[in-house]
Amino acid sequence: MTEIIVNDLMQHNYAYTCTKLEGKDFDPEFSPELTPKEMLELGVFGGKYMTDCADEFPKDWYKNAKLCPERHNPELNFFKVNASQKLSVWREKGWIYDEDPRGWFQWYCRYYLGRRIPQEDIRQIKRWQSYKRHLVQLIKNCAPGDYDCRRRQRQSLLHWAYDSRNI
Repeated sequence: MTEIIVNDLMQHNYAYTCTKLEGKDFDPEFSPELTPKEMLELGVFGGKYMTDCADEFPKDWYKNAKLCPERHNPELNFFKVNASQKLSVWREKGWIYDEDPRGWFQWYCRYYLGRRIPQEDIRQIKRWQSYKRHLVQLIKNCAPGDYDCRRRQRQSLLHWAYDSRNI
């Protein structure tokens, strides 16, 4: 078990314990196609997301990441489009869990590292599963490999660890 202590702008004095090995022992209902490192390297969230808490995660995740600490820059996204909603919208909708104030991707990064919070894990995995409906729409409406077809939807799928480049 590993304890991780977080001290950043959004979470002062937050600590969690990783009870699983990094990248292992996922819930059988949760099989993301991309690791957090791969997502950051591809270009997600306009390069802004998670730049203020990089010390919490493995340095290797950020080695080739497409980041822009100053602002959200859609040009850094793999599909070069904005597919994000503001964090304030996520808060208004009640999608944010207090221990993961940056949202689903922060939860996924911590889950990937080995943190488990059973009830929250179930909730987030259900949210991830429900996002699969966007894959079905791509399959129905886009020719294989046509990256210009539904670029915003493709980018949003990358934000949820679905590899929309394979469709």
